[in-house]
Amino acid sequence: MATFLYKLGKLAFRRRHFAALIWVALLTLAGVGAASAPTAASSSFSIPGTEAQKAFDLLEKRAPEASADGASARVVFKAPDGEKVTDKANKAEIEKTVAAVKAGSDQVARADSPFATKTVSKDGSTAYASVSYKVTSMELTDDDRDALEKTTDDARDSGLTVEVGGDALQAMPETGSTEIIGIAVAAVVLVITFGSLIAAGLPLITALIGVGIGVSSITALANALDLGTTTSTLAMMIGLAVGIDYALFIVSRYRGELAEGRDREEAAGRAVGTAGSAVVFAGLTVVIALVGLAVVNIPMLTKMGFAAAGTVVIAVLIALTLIPALLGYAGRRVLPAGEKSKLFGGGRKAAAADGSAGEPKQNMGTRWARFVVRRPIAVLLVGIVGLGAAAIPVSQLELGLPDDGAQPTSTTQRKAYDLVSEGFGPGFNGPLMIVGDLKGADDPKAAAGEITKTISKLDDVLTVAPPMLNKDKDTAIISVVPSSKPSGIETEDLVHSIRDTGAQIKSGSGAEIMVTGTTAMNIDVSQKLNDALLPYLALVVGLAFLLLIIVFRSILVPLKAALGFLLSVLAALGAVVAVFQWGWLGSLFGVEQTGPIMSMMPIFMVGVVFGLAMDYEVFLVTRMREAYVHGERPGQAIVTGFRHGARVVSAAAVIMIAVFAGFIGSSEQMVKMIGFGLAIAVFFDAFVVRMALVPAVLALLGRKAWWLPKWLDRALPNVDVEGEGLRTAAERDADGAAEREPVRV
Repeated sequence: MATFLYKLGKLAFRRRHFAALIWVALLTLAGVGAASAPTAASSSFSIPGTEAQKAFDLLEKRAPEASADGASARVVFKAPDGEKVTDKANKAEIEKTVAAVKAGSDQVARADSPFATKTVSKDGSTAYASVSYKVTSMELTDDDRDALEKTTDDARDSGLTVEVGGDALQAMPETGSTEIIGIAVAAVVLVITFGSLIAAGLPLITALIGVGIGVSSITALANALDLGTTTSTLAMMIGLAVGIDYALFIVSRYRGELAEGRDREEAAGRAVGTAGSAVVFAGLTVVIALVGLAVVNIPMLTKMGFAAAGTVVIAVLIALTLIPALLGYAGRRVLPAGEKSKLFGGGRKAAAADGSAGEPKQNMGTRWARFVVRRPIAVLLVGIVGLGAAAIPVSQLELGLPDDGAQPTSTTQRKAYDLVSEGFGPGFNGPLMIVGDLKGADDPKAAAGEITKTISKLDDVLTVAPPMLNKDKDTAIISVVPSSKPSGIETEDLVHSIRDTGAQIKSGSGAEIMVTGTTAMNIDVSQKLNDALLPYLALVVGLAFLLLIIVFRSILVPLKAALGFLLSVLAALGAVVAVFQWGWLGSLFGVEQTGPIMSMMPIFMVGVVFGLAMDYEVFLVTRMREAYVHGERPGQAIVTGFRHGARVVSAAAVIMIAVFAGFIGSSEQMVKMIGFGLAIAVFFDAFVVRMALVPAVLALLGRKAWWLPKWLDRALPNVDVEGEGLRTAAERDADGAAEREPVRV
């Protein structure tokens, strides 16, 4: 592989105009496609195989007029102090508001007056009107949402307190200006690392081009493939991080080759042949982790994984082709500024790419590596104990999907949630929908009554509404209000209790029941994700383990890499629990309301963090193996690997942390949690696992670290990540040139 990539790098360097034009054309094509593509009208959320989804499908077939999966809103009214909502003036204003909501949008299926549905609190202070839409929340337009907000604003002028809850107001997440801050931090780190504005600009430019192509392609295909807005957010997040990192490693290696006296074209070829090989395998691990999300069998998560994986593939291809092309344009301006001007370094002697000047010297990476080699057991114990302590909160992990109770207290959704909880009880914020299939019942009406009677006797049931039958009288819809809040453990237990009574109801009446609704759907999603976690972990780690065996030609090094990853992801999950569930330092990260951790967070972090963790493993350890293969002792190879790679890996980690941390400023709780989780996971993995635990374990193992059974060594393909083939080829070229050199006689 190194030889092929070496030739590819030299070709891109020589044909730089052609390579640059191809990527500019692709960016233009993707941009035009995104601009001309129809707006994505829908982003359906389905969970195949779950009871909640089966109930929705049954209702869509037998009672489409119910719009069971349509958007919903709850307009909550509270009378001024000393008054009641049933007072004549207040009642008239509420009736007027409900009528205005119904007339405000063609997508409103029904808007029920609280006085007709008897949704008025016992003390008469609070009432709410239920609004259902014909389409999902993602299909509602801004005009539909504006109409809903305008009618409630008019009602507020009368003196009533009016707030709106439900998913109808759910809009596209705003990621905020902190993304730009993340990119700015990345730029500063690159300038400090390279000491050259040109060298620092290349990774940023190529990463932005890659993300531009990836996100524009997602936008262009969003309508056809039913892609949600979170899909492009994830692709941007990961595409920026890996795009900058991959380019950083190749530019750094190019500068190192120039420092060894090679001409620019040869340096570009060798940089792509060596660092490029590591980029390919690092990218493969990320792609495996993201594509593996399909194992969960949640279409939305699968699409997110594939889209982000496509952006990673683009980042790898850009690093292998566009970077050497741009290096051809840059000339020697990628060298530290001290060699060229006084802007950086004041004319001092430039440092080599590894931080040395001329002869290798003890930079910080060298000193740290030698310390770890001398004290491996102490470093190992401190690292493991520290990560273990950070992982302790995982034992209290509570999973769920956020409801309006997790919204910031300043939002109308949260205010509506609190008003309903105070006036009616927390369970009214998450009623359960019971769907009864009455086709097998001899007396459908009696069977529906039997379902209602049986469920009303269960613990934690506050109220059970009378059953509503569809036109054909073969399906019943029953609303059940729990006593506890939607995200509470008691509500989850109630859902399971209702489902457990299914056999009893069927034997007594012939009817079958299914529990659905937003609350039940959230419970089913969490269960599905929990069940898929171990198979997914086995698949992703197993495939990456095989890949790393091929790269490192070792059994113990990939095993150590996988175990180190598990430590870092557990520690990161512990930090997420501490901040978002317990509220520790919550104000620092803009967490206004604590609650259960998003149910897809563990499996999502396993997928993404594993791929990113292997990046640093590949980049750092390949330099160690390269030194070992070229004859150095195991301990010295560790020091050499750190001397060449520690500074660059540290810079790459800081950049990735900055990019991910930029998404913490999002208004969307899910995006905020993902940004924080990935940022802290990269910190733990790069600076604790890869920088401390990895060299400590390798120092303890010595030569055994690179052991591989002979039969397996013969069976595995030789991908030559260390570039041994390049050295051999260069030597052959040198010998051939010497033989062809004219001899004076």
